[in-house]
Amino acid sequence: MADASLGQTIGPAILLMGAAVVAVPLFRRLNLGSVLGYFAAGVLVGPSVFGFITDAASILHFSELGVVMFLFVIGLELRPPKLWAMRGHIFGLGLVQVATAITILTLTGSVVFDLSTSVAFVAGAGFVLSSTAVIMSLLQDRGEIASSEGQKSVAILLFEDLMIVPLLALVAFLSPLADGQLGWTNILVAAAALLALLAVSRFGLNPFFALLAQTRAREVLTAGALLVVLGAALLMEVAGLSMALGAFLAGVMLSSSSYRHQIENDIEPFRGLLMGLFFLAVGMSLDLSIVTAEWQLLLSMLIALMTVKGVVVYAVARLLGSSNHRALQRTSMFLQGGEFAFVLYAAAASGGVIDARENVLFSTVVILSMALTPLLMIATDRLFRAKVSMDGIDVARDLKGRILVIGFGRFGQIAAQLLLFKGVDLSVIDRDPQRIRDAGRYGFKVFFGDGVRLDVLRSSGAGNADALMICIDDPKAAMQIVKLAQHEFPQAKLLVRSYDRGHAIELIRAGVDYQVRETVESAYLMGTAGLRALGFAEIDIEEATDDIRQRDTDRLSEQVQGNIMSGRDRLLTQPIPEPLSGRSASNQVPSPKNPEADRRNA
Repeated sequence: MADASLGQTIGPAILLMGAAVVAVPLFRRLNLGSVLGYFAAGVLVGPSVFGFITDAASILHFSELGVVMFLFVIGLELRPPKLWAMRGHIFGLGLVQVATAITILTLTGSVVFDLSTSVAFVAGAGFVLSSTAVIMSLLQDRGEIASSEGQKSVAILLFEDLMIVPLLALVAFLSPLADGQLGWTNILVAAAALLALLAVSRFGLNPFFALLAQTRAREVLTAGALLVVLGAALLMEVAGLSMALGAFLAGVMLSSSSYRHQIENDIEPFRGLLMGLFFLAVGMSLDLSIVTAEWQLLLSMLIALMTVKGVVVYAVARLLGSSNHRALQRTSMFLQGGEFAFVLYAAAASGGVIDARENVLFSTVVILSMALTPLLMIATDRLFRAKVSMDGIDVARDLKGRILVIGFGRFGQIAAQLLLFKGVDLSVIDRDPQRIRDAGRYGFKVFFGDGVRLDVLRSSGAGNADALMICIDDPKAAMQIVKLAQHEFPQAKLLVRSYDRGHAIELIRAGVDYQVRETVESAYLMGTAGLRALGFAEIDIEEATDDIRQRDTDRLSEQVQGNIMSGRDRLLTQPIPEPLSGRSASNQVPSPKNPEADRRNA
């Protein structure tokens, strides 16, 4: 019996992983994106096609944890001051877009589909709540989360998450089964839960992780990170808010913590797997029998709701200062409904505001819109791609330099100077046309090319180069180039600019020949200048610099073998008295050795 039960558990898991492993690489190969690949795989293994898995609802409910963890990771990147700076976008742009879209979608449902006002409101309000999972995944795939437009999209999504509470309260007021008091109770409970979460996050999380770090057991820190994410999510769900909002707020409160990178690394594997499972579950939830039976009504509702919402999103974007191209990009992302629509529709159905058939129809429209969004974004990019002038810019082709420099920004320009001084023949590529023109004004010959593409690397001479010098400021792209080069150009040494310590550890583990953090040398120079300004002798400055370099090297080596918290005892955190004992001194810095400096530091 136990073996049969185990087989029933493992079998669906193998099917889901197998479908994803086949579909996602295929769709990415076709430039259709991973999200659409997951949707397609879910439809195939779900009850509507082959029927390998029939309980899509349970999987969808469980996989929503992927959205929760994704919002937690996003919160880690948004420190409170940055989030406060976004308040205008959240409560300005978000409010205008959501309020306008709900109003016009409600009118559309009433006039075009002859729905009652309350039913039309529920249908429109649910469709306004765009899919956080789809949009954030698309922004991450495109590397645009940190961009100005990406931050506006994040702000709108945050406001939509906040709107789930008043919308559920309104549904309670509209319900013929409720007395109208439930809505106010929900709002008070939600407000209390928010205040409790903010208080715990602000005053309790750092001491909590400091205590866990003392165990020096990575699995305990991972368990602690999962406990924080799931605990915050559960608190918000019990209070009637979205789980994703709770995880996001916990991430924001931890964004300034010294444990942020370790927590992010621990959460990442779970987040990626559960996000993929969420998209699979959405695909499995699509009932093709309903699509076949009601296809005319579904198609008309899908077109009407997406069109009206698209017009509103585009108009708001243009009115608030976005360019035509950016407005179209945002419109293509926000055309769909999202996972919170299912929550709103279920609440409305249980409260008698909409019937079971309407619940199924509205949910199916949302699922179809989510599946169409990646395709619409691709079409928008191809049809309305901003035209970049390539006048005077040569594309990389048949280059012969001994070293191929990839990226000619502030870092690559300085690194190239030493090579040019010794007459080394360089090939230089960059993907920014304006940067290439600026370099040409100073006499540099830089070719246009994106180093993450294998064909560009080949045409840039990577196959014959002695070394590739990767000087771009995108850690993800740098790792892609490293993997391509290791597989296709094993003769070339890999010299890589690392973005930060975490990226440096990743590069070392990948086996690159040399990596350097972009700020480390300048930081050493600043420190030596500080000692010199205080009157320290040059021999003492040199001794301190050598010691700190060795400490950093040893610590980095320990982190490569362990985790981000390894080697923390090598960090200097307090001054110590004379005599300086070199590397044997722990957590100490030397005091000055000349009388004048002694006097200044007395």
